Amino acid sequence: MITPQPRPIRVLLIANRGEIAVRIIRTARAMGIRTVAVYSDADADSLAVSLADRALRIGPAPSRESYLSIEALIAAAKASGADAIHPGYGFLAEKAEFARACAAADITFVGPSAETILAMGDKAQARSRMAAAGVPVLSGYEGEDQGVDTLVKAAEAIGFPVLLKPSAGGGGKGMHVVARAEDLPAALQAAQREARSSFGDDRMVIERYLQSARHVEVQVFADHHGNTVHLFDRDCSVQRRHQKVIEEAPAPDLPPALRAGLHQAAITCARSVDYVGAGTVEFLVADDHFYFMEMNTRLQVEHPVTEAVTGLDLVSWQLRVAGGAPLPLGQEAIVCTGHALEARLCAEDPAGGFLPSIGRIEHLALPDRLSGIRVDSGFRGGDTISMHYDSLLAKVIAMGVDRPEAIARLGSGLDAVEVVGPHTNRDFLAAIIRHPAFAEGGVDTRFIERHQAELLAPAPHPSDDVIAAAAFFALRGVENEADRRDPADPHSPWGDSSGWRLSGAARRAVELAWGDTLIRADVSWRAGGYELQLADRLVSVSGAVAADGTARLRVGEAVLSARAIRSGETLTLFVDGRSYGFGLRDPRKPRGVESEGGGRILSPMPGLVLSVSAVAGEAVEKGQALVVIEAMKMEHTVSAPRAGVVKMVDVAIGDQVAAGAELVVLEVAP
Repeated sequence: MITPQPRPIRVLLIANRGEIAVRIIRTARAMGIRTVAVYSDADADSLAVSLADRALRIGPAPSRESYLSIEALIAAAKASGADAIHPGYGFLAEKAEFARACAAADITFVGPSAETILAMGDKAQARSRMAAAGVPVLSGYEGEDQGVDTLVKAAEAIGFPVLLKPSAGGGGKGMHVVARAEDLPAALQAAQREARSSFGDDRMVIERYLQSARHVEVQVFADHHGNTVHLFDRDCSVQRRHQKVIEEAPAPDLPPALRAGLHQAAITCARSVDYVGAGTVEFLVADDHFYFMEMNTRLQVEHPVTEAVTGLDLVSWQLRVAGGAPLPLGQEAIVCTGHALEARLCAEDPAGGFLPSIGRIEHLALPDRLSGIRVDSGFRGGDTISMHYDSLLAKVIAMGVDRPEAIARLGSGLDAVEVVGPHTNRDFLAAIIRHPAFAEGGVDTRFIERHQAELLAPAPHPSDDVIAAAAFFALRGVENEADRRDPADPHSPWGDSSGWRLSGAARRAVELAWGDTLIRADVSWRAGGYELQLADRLVSVSGAVAADGTARLRVGEAVLSARAIRSGETLTLFVDGRSYGFGLRDPRKPRGVESEGGGRILSPMPGLVLSVSAVAGEAVEKGQALVVIEAMKMEHTVSAPRAGVVKMVDVAIGDQVAAGAELVVLEVAP
């Protein structure tokens, strides 16, 4: 097969979705390159589709039938006249078969060659190559013999704890820390299952697990003319389940000699495989030593922090290099200035074990106009978060002259995020960056695990001022009061909702549900607002509500800015950088008795049933795994909430279940 000669790109197809597709489209357009978006049925109305010059359907919602279909993507490129394909990240970005298919179709693949992807995409092969090149690696096993006995013996020789890593993997998927030899077979089974599902390859690498280490990576770039440079480093140590949560550039508090060694090792890594394009070399750092982990042969999710501190557009560099141009700058001309952090805003429920949260985004406000803040997102209000793809909703990036300023700006940016619909990790992210240990720079890959209780502390009970504000919006509604008057007779007293009465003040009650707590306020109308009796306190609240649901309220002697969005019987209040979700109750309607659901165990999310260990008639203990469900590219184990006997199993492997679907019925053990 003849690899196409580099040539300037005229029409670019983006073989991806979401925020990275939007981000690539915007840079390509600025360079005068026409863009083609592709979409599955789930993304037909997406932001990327609306921004591209042209958009083509490539299949139904499941990614294996759309974004992972090489045939559909090549056909779309030919139909649209695209002479290049940018794979983004995830999906097919690190699939050598895709790069080969592009070459066979005489289409430029914006990335390294298929041979390079193979060399570095296989974790076992990459470890061996780096060791041969003199780059430090952790002790481990990457052999072809994948038998359980062989892997157990290898792990014992390495010494527990060990880390299981899919040889073909990336993005933290399929990685498991194993502390004891007896736990290895079960962990291996789970890791191999996840690896097969995500990468179609269940070969595993075993490495010594460092209990306290930092995850530091180096951005590299190379062209077809033999030039290779680094664009400094990033710290990605704040992780959950081996997936990055907060990233920053440059990595804080690295000794100069260690930093220089990381940069040189990354250059050595890239040159050893004749690398071309954007790549990231990832290392573990512990006790002033570093060890090669892997090389990602693509653009990274966290690339904006590197762009922030260098002032460079990495996608522009990718497109220029893919078109045959030399690197725009040499190493000496690339400068790192200031500090930047990125927070990954995800549709997930931290309070519910970080389960994915899907559904329609009823309201979305992002801080893209704040000073020092950049937002990358592929969503708008009204869009739907699908179960078929990952949970990334947006990336909030903050830039500052130094790390403290960048942290402060990121905090302000997260405070300004407003989402109604799916749950998000916004408050969790804010808790991380405001934690004293994070401010001090003392982070490693166990930061979240170590501080989890503080980071996941329940939201405080709303103050009387917050309750008064919520009651105000519940009474007025989030629409502008003037909009409710009859335009044909705007002065009619029948359209006046001020509460005026001929004799005496009107009174009513308002009820708000905060979790399991019912909050009742007795309300009297007053000029421009209300007077609320909250338990033993009388609170006055007044103000005007704008059409977008925002209001400047006077609550007692305090003045505060707030916004409320009503969705069904829920009122979400945004005030002082926090969100409060209140259930709306009509005090005039009787409340029935709610069933506790007996022993029915329901699916916490829609997804695909991967395994079923529950057996009818079998006794189970509290916490015992019953069903494993896959959603948003992650596995979630549904366990027994109490000891009992399995009365019925309602699902089988391969079933697609909806949120709330019955999985298993338990009877209390006699």
